[in-house]
Amino acid sequence: MKTVTLGTSSLVVSRLSYGNMRCVGTWNPSEATAERRRTGAQAHLAALEAGYTLFDTADIYCRGVCEEVLGEALRRSASMRRQIVIATKCGIRFAGDPAPDSPHRFDFSSDYIVQSCEASLRRMGIETIDLYQLHRPDVLMNPSEVAGAFEQLQRAGKVRFFGVSNFQPSTLAALQSHLSIPLIVNQVEIHLGRLACFEDGTLDQCVERNIAALAWRPLGGGWLGEGTDLPLGDAQYAQKRWVQSVLDAIAADLGASRTQVALAWLMKHPAPIVPIVGSARPEHIHRAAAADALDLTREQWYRLYVAARNKPLP
Repeated sequence: MKTVTLGTSSLVVSRLSYGNMRCVGTWNPSEATAERRRTGAQAHLAALEAGYTLFDTADIYCRGVCEEVLGEALRRSASMRRQIVIATKCGIRFAGDPAPDSPHRFDFSSDYIVQSCEASLRRMGIETIDLYQLHRPDVLMNPSEVAGAFEQLQRAGKVRFFGVSNFQPSTLAALQSHLSIPLIVNQVEIHLGRLACFEDGTLDQCVERNIAALAWRPLGGGWLGEGTDLPLGDAQYAQKRWVQSVLDAIAADLGASRTQVALAWLMKHPAPIVPIVGSARPEHIHRAAAADALDLTREQWYRLYVAARNKPLP
């Protein structure tokens, strides 16, 4: 698989990332059986075999189980840690943490960032996180406090580089203004059913500041790939079917699949955009990797963009 450098960092990664949010098939830790964990670990090894070198997770995925499963995969493969870049996230707290009446919220306090990082390191069984991201914007974020936590973690050798997730350009700029180290990624939802990042300045900022855009949910939750039937009651049924038909026509021209074209469409952007592939099925992981070999023409890219906009360009 071809590679890309994440922002201004020294991290060189595959053009597609493997995301493990679905690796155990549940968000309920009590349902994460030993068999589901084994299957999840095998999915990570399949991704490594397929050429993925950026592995994305988060502390909240199945309340830490997904980080543990990544750790299990590392234990199964003696060389895996040297071959991959590990990215995880922090900052989301569930209701009931730490007190029964605590609300669901976001927390970028220095103490919480540091303790979250240390917990993630323990769950994965590693000494250093390559890329540590703030998961969702905390309205009470104090950029100076975040900077202190980042500097502490970097000095201790616990984190190499930092990024954010789901940040608007103004929020990212406010945080960056207080940091002595550059943010290297913004992980956001981008796909043919969600074009906001093309229009709200997010991708413009990525190009301007040399920040990589990691695209979560790049297949729109499945409808941009194969094997997903749209419910007739979907409010956007006609529009989604139109986008699927354009994807299928271009896929036929290229001898590719709908999934591969949808991912290649994202990778055409110069930001660069790194789609996060979230399947737990080895065959799907391998098939998605072939998107790296596709290079859409500008005409093909714009056919899809106009179809996704559902209106002509001005």
